[in-house]
Amino acid sequence: MLNVAKLLHHKGFHITFVNTEYNHRRLLKSRGPHSLDGLLDFRYETIPDGLPPTDTDVTQHIPALCQSTTKTCLPHFRELLNKLNDTVLSTGPPVTCIVSDGWMSFTMEAAEEFGVPVVLFWTTSACGFLG
Repeated sequence: MLNVAKLLHHKGFHITFVNTEYNHRRLLKSRGPHSLDGLLDFRYETIPDGLPPTDTDVTQHIPALCQSTTKTCLPHFRELLNKLNDTVLSTGPPVTCIVSDGWMSFTMEAAEEFGVPVVLFWTTSACGFLG
């Protein structure tokens, strides 16, 4: 998803990349603290995911991860959309489209509430289609 966002940014789109707090910490841990530097007007935002900050290996229990994001993220995502659309608080243009990971389906409800189109982007590997 981050690579897709960077490609869209290079084509002139204004991007706000939204990640869960847990995944954001994992990204910085794996790529280093400066891995997100270098793109002007490319904003990074995080929303709470309901996972405890000390749970470093939660991805090994996929049901807990999915349940936590499903129950927790929508209100925080709504709050972020309100902030991004606030002409006083925001430094960028309002949200006009949401491109979301297919597993983050709560974004569809928020997009409908805010009247913006949403695209779910599924990044399943080829082996995901076997069986």
